[in-house]
Amino acid sequence: MRPGRRLYRKFLLIMPQRDYIVFGQPILGEAELAEVTETLRSCWIGTGPRTARFEAQFAEYVGARYAVAVNSCTAALHLSLLAAGVGPGDEVITTPLTFASTANVIIHCGATPVFVDVERSTMNIDPGQIEKAITPHTKAILPVHFAGRPCDMSAIREIAGRHGVTVIEDAAHCIEGRYRDQKVGSISPLTCFSFYVTKNMTTAEGGMITTDDEQLAATLKMQALHGLSRDAWRRFSDDGYQHYEVTCPGYKYNMTDLQAAIGLCQLPRLEPWLLRREEIWRQYDEAFMKLPCHTPAPAADHVRHARHLYTLVIDTERLGKTRDQVIADLHLQGIGVGVHYRAVHLHQYYRARFGYLPDQFPNANWISERTVSLPLSAKLSSDSVSRIINAVAEIFGDERSL
Repeated sequence: MRPGRRLYRKFLLIMPQRDYIVFGQPILGEAELAEVTETLRSCWIGTGPRTARFEAQFAEYVGARYAVAVNSCTAALHLSLLAAGVGPGDEVITTPLTFASTANVIIHCGATPVFVDVERSTMNIDPGQIEKAITPHTKAILPVHFAGRPCDMSAIREIAGRHGVTVIEDAAHCIEGRYRDQKVGSISPLTCFSFYVTKNMTTAEGGMITTDDEQLAATLKMQALHGLSRDAWRRFSDDGYQHYEVTCPGYKYNMTDLQAAIGLCQLPRLEPWLLRREEIWRQYDEAFMKLPCHTPAPAADHVRHARHLYTLVIDTERLGKTRDQVIADLHLQGIGVGVHYRAVHLHQYYRARFGYLPDQFPNANWISERTVSLPLSAKLSSDSVSRIINAVAEIFGDERSL
């Protein structure tokens, strides 16, 4: 038998035999299909009127004056750093417990990411560590609202204000989040959101930048589309064709109307979807509280958690299994999970370039070795939620599941 066939048969043997619960399933229905079809029929599928409408509605939702739609949260972060004047020789303080793009875009600007550790309970950046990391080269602070829990923005803004640095929020997980009396997206000069397929709402791929600064919004729009003074949709007016100028060497980061069409359908359903995820969250909390693991810390009274990720931190010593063994066991039971995250300072590039060691950020390292994210989509049926709970209980040795 050929080696390829042997591998394929081995793969089939380890695949679960029942319906697989995919991690991070989006909800896509007839409304999205109809809006995308109408967009195709209009023949305007690039950046145009639907993108403009989506920007306006998103700005209203988060309470910002302006929103700039782009093709990813990575693009949003990159443009925001550039708009804040981050460049070679500068430093940007951020968390190692995030997806690599948060740090990668700092490198793309020619600057240096400066990691500080997270709080073990919230998994968010520790403001007390931020203060110690400030240097004359610090240009910005880039907090990440991990799993949908808003960071301590009062402390972060106070530190930034005293040192004259810009705060740029990575709110990829936190569209519905609120800190005290403000929605995430209306707190800092620049906030970046993600509409990736696993996020609380999706445009397949896509992102958004919110700001209250009119000039900043105009600059971001130009940089997102080659530095052009006018996009194609706005080159025609009652006065005829308007020539564009290249105002800066921009990027190809624009969102298309096909993407915005999906977003226009998803945005109004964020609130009811959040209610469903909160319901699932409560069921998980109740089911897992006595297992050898740490469930997410309760949200403080002054914040609204966006409930993007439900992360179990496994007590590997008590359980007698590694995190990766738990993932494999869940896979065999037909349940897909995620790892959020393998800390950035543990990755090859960052180890080699900056000489990071695992214990340099002990809390991020501890979480990184033990965390597993369970399915939390509003699309999950009650039966699927029960399957997930029973599978986790069985794997963690809860006799009630037997």
